[in-house]
Amino acid sequence: MDTIPEILAKQRDFFKSQKTKDIFYRVSLLKALKQEIMAREQAIYDALKKDFKKPEFETFISEFGLVISELNLAIKSLKKWTKPERVKSSMLTFPSRDYIYKEPYGNVLVIAPWNYPFLLAIEPLVMAIAAGNTVVLKPSELTKHTSQLITSIIQKVFPNTVATSIEGGVETATELLIQKWDYIFFTGSVPVGKIVARAAANHLTPVTLELGGKSPCIIDETVNLKLVARRISWGKFLNAGQTCISADYIIIKSNIKDAFIDILKTEIIKRYGVNPKESPDLPRIINKKNVLRIADMLKDVHVVFGGHVDIEDCYIEPTIIDSPNLNSRIMNEEIFGPVLPILTYNNNQDIENIIWNYEKPLAFYVFSNNSIFVEQIIKKYSFGGGVVNDLLIHFGNSRLPFGGIGASGMGAYHGKTGFDTFSHNKSISKRGNWIDPGVRYAPYKGKFNLLKKMFKYFS
Repeated sequence: MDTIPEILAKQRDFFKSQKTKDIFYRVSLLKALKQEIMAREQAIYDALKKDFKKPEFETFISEFGLVISELNLAIKSLKKWTKPERVKSSMLTFPSRDYIYKEPYGNVLVIAPWNYPFLLAIEPLVMAIAAGNTVVLKPSELTKHTSQLITSIIQKVFPNTVATSIEGGVETATELLIQKWDYIFFTGSVPVGKIVARAAANHLTPVTLELGGKSPCIIDETVNLKLVARRISWGKFLNAGQTCISADYIIIKSNIKDAFIDILKTEIIKRYGVNPKESPDLPRIINKKNVLRIADMLKDVHVVFGGHVDIEDCYIEPTIIDSPNLNSRIMNEEIFGPVLPILTYNNNQDIENIIWNYEKPLAFYVFSNNSIFVEQIIKKYSFGGGVVNDLLIHFGNSRLPFGGIGASGMGAYHGKTGFDTFSHNKSISKRGNWIDPGVRYAPYKGKFNLLKKMFKYFS
């Protein structure tokens, strides 16, 4: 079996052969990948069920279906995306025709997380291949069944000189990061993101970091509380809250908090029953370590609903926390589980005091029918992306770039933005020969005033 440096050396040699720059070759790979994924649809459901009891419905809506949509888009659009883009020429470079060429970076490393282990491994792979790169993918070691399936799919579809999957834990990731890559794409936690960024800096490697943070959700008094509770019960507890863009906490107008909590309790019971542990629709926490981490957050807070924990079953009940202290652990770490703290506000200053207590989040949500209030919130706070009057749905639109800002990440992908992420914009000016203005050539005497006028007029 080849070592990591040997695998990378073979991919470098293959990239230099220029084969991956062939559009038809890329499309053939993407079509083969789609066919293989379609053939293994049930196996994908089964793997995620084994890893953390993820329901088939959730696997389709949040993993399988999105991957197929991304593949369809890339296959359909690749010829258009790769066509050199003609841009307006400058009179200062007259006569010329100017273009932007899309060029693959070369050898790409993709490190995928465990929370959406199929989607967040395959989607970056699709766009890296579409852009003409070779790829080494490291799936998460915490979802071993899904990771093994991903490796099997990649081995079936791709020559290892084009794409390969390398499974392993921290040691494997460390060895991968020591190598010199042309691009690194990482999805995961902020602490590990910092390690990836430092490793990339050693080689001046460009990097996309898809991280997370404490994403707020504001609710004002103009809303239909039953509809809001219904949508939050879906978006918060999807994947048992193990979603980087999940609402991490609620900030609700104080005079409607109690009514909202009562309605939200009813909605949770409607979705998962009086004993959510028996529900086939609630996934488990990924491992005992994370169960213990979340359970520790529940100490010394006011639990008004749920709170039951079964460490052996990796189960945490959908839980509501009322008015936690901003200095508590639950309000100082990303929760990444089915626990929802609810804070209150009376005026805009209260909202500001809470949100500006944290780093810029990956997602931001506001429920309101007051368009002026909504626009004020959207323009005032900095965040990766967001939704008005729902949760999560911006992720499902391939026309919207998805990515963080500040501590929640850098760079973006999805749809054409994903193709652009893995492509270098190569600027080309094609100069005409039919005329050659002499103003730029020495001797310069008598030309300076003319040069200044040209810049003033044509710039």
